[in-house]
Amino acid sequence: MDHAGDVPDVFDPRIYAEGVPHDRYRLLRERHPVAWQAEPEIQGWPAGPGFWAVTRHADVVTVLRDHRTYSSWIGATQIRDPDPADLPFLRRTMLNQDPGKAAGDHGRLRRLVSRAFTPARVDAFAGRVRQRARTLLAGARDGAAGGSADLVRTVTDEYALLNLTDLLGVPAADRALLLDWTVRIIGYQDPEDAPAPLLGPDGKPLNPRSPALLGEMFAYARELAGHKRAHPADDVMTALAHAGLDPQELEMFFFLLTVAGNDTVRSAAPGGLLALARDPDAYRMLAAGRVSVDRAVEELLRVHPPVLSFRRTAAADTELAGQRIRAGDKVVVFHASANHDERVFADPAELDLSRAPNPHVSFGDGPHVCLGAHFARLQLRVFHEEWCAAMPAPELAGPPRRLVSNFINGITRLPLRVSGPAG
Repeated sequence: MDHAGDVPDVFDPRIYAEGVPHDRYRLLRERHPVAWQAEPEIQGWPAGPGFWAVTRHADVVTVLRDHRTYSSWIGATQIRDPDPADLPFLRRTMLNQDPGKAAGDHGRLRRLVSRAFTPARVDAFAGRVRQRARTLLAGARDGAAGGSADLVRTVTDEYALLNLTDLLGVPAADRALLLDWTVRIIGYQDPEDAPAPLLGPDGKPLNPRSPALLGEMFAYARELAGHKRAHPADDVMTALAHAGLDPQELEMFFFLLTVAGNDTVRSAAPGGLLALARDPDAYRMLAAGRVSVDRAVEELLRVHPPVLSFRRTAAADTELAGQRIRAGDKVVVFHASANHDERVFADPAELDLSRAPNPHVSFGDGPHVCLGAHFARLQLRVFHEEWCAAMPAPELAGPPRRLVSNFINGITRLPLRVSGPAG
């Protein structure tokens, strides 16, 4: 294994609090495109055996598409190894299954959720999404103290959550529960963003994705499904409640949709605004209508992918970019690095809102490509259209704060100027 001294660390979640480590990614792409990373104990989370970091675009796509060699089922999809006792539980969700594997049913589950999550159903929510963007932006503008507001707290967290709960069919009184669950599950590496972790008998933090800590969410999913069977509506949970899923499959679907569906836009909306605040010329082009909003959204997703990394496990001995990988080794793809690969993107550090083609991997690739991508794109397009129509050019009013995480590319605070003429 290559343990060369010039291989930078891209594992430590604390690195990401300062920003996406593009200089480290660049060095890895140039010299060590498949690089061994140590996994030391950090903030009480136990040490792991280490993993291969995959940073070039072509290799990331290879790993994501080749599910026979790079499995989601063997060790699930988080960098940290789960407790072996939790693996059967984690494999109930299609995220941690492989197509065609006898022990999982990825294709059937994906088809079921695809039928529930149709583009037509999503598009029917466009008017409500636009009204919500207008209402939240107006509230931030009118309620701002000193002309600035934290857009995460006042707008983007609510925007992502309420759009998702509308689509799912979660009653208004229950919506705060979903945000609380998301923060616990996504922000667990961040001592400021997440509640204090619950500790196991050995004094170590319990994994927030373990069955012991998801019982409340699962009980709620069963209760909501029962309500939808008795009172059907045109929403995703009604479709899932009538789809013939067993109770455990339904619980895991609710978990996946709640967390992944919420956090994609919860990360991408403030990330896009921050990118525009740092490039006023690009924003002026967008606000003036000189670039397509759809194309601009793709570029903002490229420079701020909601997910930083995803793990696979080698199912057999193989070779990637000249590096031998043994069966059982963890292989982790880094989306933010692939999106800045100079072999694919000209001037990748530049925010080019008219970039085309733009083969970013922010929604993944292969059999696990994000099912909610259409809904996320709709929300982001509407959000940026409404910002350009009603708000001043985005301008930082203080330092943003990033999530301490090597998984989610989160922004936890984004103070922006919100008073002044639009444009």
